[in-house]
Amino acid sequence: MPTRVRILLVVLVLAALGGGAWLYLHRHAGDGGQTLTLYGDVDVREAQPAFDDSGVVASIAVQEGSQVKRGDLLATLDDRRYAAALDQAKGTRENLRQTQAKLEAGSRPEEIAQAKATMDALEIISRNDEATYERLNALAASSAATIQQRDDAKAAYEAANKQFEAAQQTYALAVAGPRVEDVAAARAAYQAADAAVALAQRQFDDARLYAPSDGVIEDRILEPGDMASPATPALTMALPSPLWVRAYAPESALGRLRLGMRARVSSDSDPARRYHGWVGYLSPTAEFTPKSVETPELRTALVYQLRVYVCDADGELRLGMPATVTLDFAEPADAPPPGCVPGDAAAR
Repeated sequence: MPTRVRILLVVLVLAALGGGAWLYLHRHAGDGGQTLTLYGDVDVREAQPAFDDSGVVASIAVQEGSQVKRGDLLATLDDRRYAAALDQAKGTRENLRQTQAKLEAGSRPEEIAQAKATMDALEIISRNDEATYERLNALAASSAATIQQRDDAKAAYEAANKQFEAAQQTYALAVAGPRVEDVAAARAAYQAADAAVALAQRQFDDARLYAPSDGVIEDRILEPGDMASPATPALTMALPSPLWVRAYAPESALGRLRLGMRARVSSDSDPARRYHGWVGYLSPTAEFTPKSVETPELRTALVYQLRVYVCDADGELRLGMPATVTLDFAEPADAPPPGCVPGDAAAR
């Protein structure tokens, strides 16, 4: 090959490389440097909801692609064991509630009257036995009664007197009612039973998995019959809000980028359709780490990740879809896009 042709080929290759590098670094900047065009992919957050308890999956209520709202039922566990435990806890609580109510109500009038009647009857018996003892004691002194008869009468009197004293205490207790400590203990036992019911209710409720937010089901990880646990996600769902475009800006444009800058986003599926957005995130570090000794040319090749949050997408932008972002440096950074307030979606 002639030397002149070789030189021409080398010049053409160098020109092509230089043009490509210029396009990459400046990203089609136009309008006298007032706009910056970036390319990236649509991205959203994902969630993998899991049950709060372990058990066998009884049903999955959604399919891949299903759109769900916050609070919608996604899946259930076999809840028979939790239902039985809840019924048992409720029964124990009801029993302790009745015990507490009984103590707080105190003695019934009929119980007080019964205790008084018993006390009065034993008082009469005690007095009668006392009189019998005194009579036999006098007769024994003149040998008209035996010593044994006197001693038996004395024992009967003393026993009757003790029974009368016991009846007096029983009547006093009936009038006073339950002790304050007994009532407090009954209340504490009821509160513990109420907490046990709340725990059993929570375990029963945990057998159902609800959507944590609005989203779209991407994958069913578990199926009916599988063993679920808090460490095993049951589903994968995409959270379409917030939605953003992940793009990369050259280091040479980093000094002009500001959080809150307006942006226009379009996709390859409908290039004429424009979506409003704003810059919600700027990476503090370069995406590609330079060498320890870098030239001015290498420094300009550094790129930084940014996120352009999109509003009013109406479900038209999907995860992974290529998108084009246009930034206008002439617009104020704090001007909110139509229909959106910068930072709202990024904060969610």
